Amino acid sequence: MVSRVRVWLNRTYAENVFFMDQLRRNPSDRAVEIHATHGDADSPVLAAADTAELEPENLSPAGYVEFALDQCARRGIDVFVPRLHQSAIVAHRAEFEAAGTAVLAPPPEAVAVFQDKVIAYEAVQAIGVPVPPWYRVRSGDELVAAVEELESEGHKACFKPASGAGGVGFRVITRTPFSLMQLSGFPSPYVPLDLVLEALRQAEEPVDWLVMPRLEQPEVSVDCLTGPDNRVRLAVGRTKNGRRRGFTLHEQWLDPARRIAEGFGLHYLSNIQFRMFGDRPVLMDVNTRPAGGLHQLSLCGVNAPWAAVQLALGEDPGEVVPPFLGQDYTVVSGPRPLRPVSLPQQRPETTDQLPAVPAPPSPETADSVGPAAQALPL
Repeated sequence: MVSRVRVWLNRTYAENVFFMDQLRRNPSDRAVEIHATHGDADSPVLAAADTAELEPENLSPAGYVEFALDQCARRGIDVFVPRLHQSAIVAHRAEFEAAGTAVLAPPPEAVAVFQDKVIAYEAVQAIGVPVPPWYRVRSGDELVAAVEELESEGHKACFKPASGAGGVGFRVITRTPFSLMQLSGFPSPYVPLDLVLEALRQAEEPVDWLVMPRLEQPEVSVDCLTGPDNRVRLAVGRTKNGRRRGFTLHEQWLDPARRIAEGFGLHYLSNIQFRMFGDRPVLMDVNTRPAGGLHQLSLCGVNAPWAAVQLALGEDPGEVVPPFLGQDYTVVSGPRPLRPVSLPQQRPETTDQLPAVPAPPSPETADSVGPAAQALPL
């Protein structure tokens, strides 16, 4: 009898409820039990898990590693998919392996390269992958110089933190003065340059921003599955152009993604994003973790989460080729169950493990969770 696989996702995105669904519906028909931890008791990820626990707040990276090692030992975790404190966790991979847990994440060197966007751009440019023009700025004077240089070449300037994920902190510079126009509709990423400069003058600490031209659509996110041998097993592009989304296997997107994944050892699941600069694709960002939209590859007949777990367990799935490309689609939010306000008592599994989560409430009583979005065809 094949044993069950116990997978842990730590503080992750709400959309990864679909990642969890795919693990349970794996083509190997293997029993999978999922443990989840989060800092938010209302995360739908906790409700979707078989066992769940709130994470302690304000732990240092080293303290979080100790918490994680304890979770793996007490919960019998076979595969750990870390998002929070990924860099600290992968630095202690040997300790997790000694506890019987495979860490589904790249090695420390690869994670370090892509934590800082400037280092990342310099590194990928050195292996021949195109990147957009960029300027690292830490002061108002440097910001003005970068914006003026980009505008003189006919570009619209934007900025984002030199480190970060998920588009947090992304803004587009405008010369239009602040007016009621900015207050008459939905919040916009556009910010007047004079207000940004005033905020910088009042700030007590310098910023660390990357200033670059605003890149054009389409945006293509290439999901890659790479083995510990640095060989890519899967590469599929997810296209985004306004509301319309789709899939691509065009080499103008896949070839540079493979070069990055293989060249830097982005083991297991990574997501490499491109946009257009003029008439050519350039790198926008690299995520050393599974993308929130990874589950959308199921529309192409691919179960990428399970293939990654197989790799982590030493069961090579071989080359994963989509049997077809799904039709264009859009993404809409839908309801997902939540757990009661306080974490309930959980059913004991063994005498040395914390208890498991009862069945979630019925959809009729569930709260709606916006970030957990489903893909629907257009």
